[in-house]
Amino acid sequence: MADWVSDSDDGFQWDSDGDGEAAGSHDGAGTSAAASRNVDAPGPSTLAGPSSHSVEQLENFVGMGFKKNTVLEAMKKNGDGDADSLLQLILTLQEIENDPLLDSGSASGCVPRPVDDSDDEGFLENWDDEAAGGNSYRGPNSDDSNDEDFLQEMSQKDEKVESLVNMGFPEDEAKMAITRCGPDASVDVLVDFIYASQTAVDGYTGNFSDLEDNSVGGRKKQRFMEGNKKKRKRFGDEAQGSRGTFDGSHEMPMPLPNPMVGFGLPNQRWRSFDRSLPVQAIGPPYFYYENVALAPKGVWTTISRFLYDIQPEFVDSKFFCAAARKRGYIHNLPIENRSPLLPLPPKKIKEALPRTKKWWPSWDPREQLNCLQTCVSSAKLLDRIRVALANSDNPPPPRVQKYVLEECRKWNLVWVGRNQVAPLEPHEMECLLGFPMDHTRGISRTERYRSLGNSFQVDTVAYHLSVLRDMFPQGMNVLSLFSGIGGAEVALHRLGIRMKTVVSVEKSKVNRTVLKNWWDETQTGTLIEIDDVQILTAEKIEWYVRRIGGFDLVIGGSPCNNLAGSNRHHRDGLEGEHSALFYHYFRILDSVKSAMERM
Repeated sequence: MADWVSDSDDGFQWDSDGDGEAAGSHDGAGTSAAASRNVDAPGPSTLAGPSSHSVEQLENFVGMGFKKNTVLEAMKKNGDGDADSLLQLILTLQEIENDPLLDSGSASGCVPRPVDDSDDEGFLENWDDEAAGGNSYRGPNSDDSNDEDFLQEMSQKDEKVESLVNMGFPEDEAKMAITRCGPDASVDVLVDFIYASQTAVDGYTGNFSDLEDNSVGGRKKQRFMEGNKKKRKRFGDEAQGSRGTFDGSHEMPMPLPNPMVGFGLPNQRWRSFDRSLPVQAIGPPYFYYENVALAPKGVWTTISRFLYDIQPEFVDSKFFCAAARKRGYIHNLPIENRSPLLPLPPKKIKEALPRTKKWWPSWDPREQLNCLQTCVSSAKLLDRIRVALANSDNPPPPRVQKYVLEECRKWNLVWVGRNQVAPLEPHEMECLLGFPMDHTRGISRTERYRSLGNSFQVDTVAYHLSVLRDMFPQGMNVLSLFSGIGGAEVALHRLGIRMKTVVSVEKSKVNRTVLKNWWDETQTGTLIEIDDVQILTAEKIEWYVRRIGGFDLVIGGSPCNNLAGSNRHHRDGLEGEHSALFYHYFRILDSVKSAMERM
């Protein structure tokens, strides 16, 4: 008798709404990851001297009789916590060490099983390398190989915090900026982020030109008693500030509309919306930001607050194609006179994939697919379904139908033969997402699934961008952040909008190759490629603005690794290592606005 247990041995809980992408960009996987740690960092002999706060803490607690490994583990878990919380954590870890019953487990709960990365066994892209046990407690005999790197990183962080405090910034803001921008971010980038964050929280009443001089490539940050006085007045006259955190954890969740149709759909009667943009949000440039709709509590409230308090437009792409894709979009584009791409794509599975119609059983009621993912089912599961159906009557009994339908919905399986289902092919995903045929051909099958699973749905995005067609008849200059495989560029091209210059920022070399190949075949404008948002400083932005005459559109969607519903182990919201890159989108957008104001 067939076994009706899911093929996923780890008990993976699928989100039927389908927002389970693991990588994160608006159309590429592994796009612009957070700053990596320096695995070649020098040893303790090159660390900062006794003035280094972290080294002093380590020496103090070791001098009190605690084990070095225990103290280091507690320091990593404690983050920016104070000495009291660090001491409590050390004592807790010591208790776990000394209690054999507790030590048999892990301080952070069950350690997930590593997932096979092979193409045909169906990997889960939203598992970080750390998911195989990186958060579990390390006992006294564990490997010390990363401790020196950790100390070096902490020492560098302390030095940057000290530099920022000496420049007049509150210590909590300095630490938050390093958390957001990554430990390898330059002081210039950290300063840009703090200024941008202050402006966001203060209601965007300030002008960045008041905080820096206008020289290209050499802006000097003003250190000024006057600036400190203004800050203390804003922060309640406290030396270290008293503002709430930036993470939105205290915010109420933003309600999602049902149905998720945004400000209207093609060929529907236009409804009037009261959408007045704040003065600070009005372009130039126009901007467009995208991410998963079903994010943790407070995430969209925080994103909205940083992006000039604009309300998100939540749209499910099932109204534009045959696959669901629930997304939130924040933009300052007009919403009147939108027009869809023609011809309109099919909205039913059997219309989009006509060869499946012959084999589609009457007891499978699906008409649309769930959100297209970065991973596929295993060959074992497909064979299990085939055997179960072959050993059953026609139609199969209800319990067999239920099992098969659950797996088909989970993995977006379609019917390709008698008793035979299969995952979507990459070229079928390209069609459903609005890309040209073979757009991703030439890279590995695994990379094709990963990149397409994280892309824009082109028809949906093009509907929103269509208002730009008549506004820029001579073409546009575009800053494309987290470009992936070029979903934004393909949308503009299909709308007939000429791209004079595109500055594309994308971490993945594979995705850059896909975009470059498409660009060379279809475009006549200039493509400038940058491989990381974290190196795009305000000085570089101002240089590009002056060189090309400004940007007409800033578009992108930061990684959703820590936001997606199926990411059980690292669903940390905007505090997560990858999704915190949203703050770079905001920092860069604000720098563009400031640079263009000074033109």
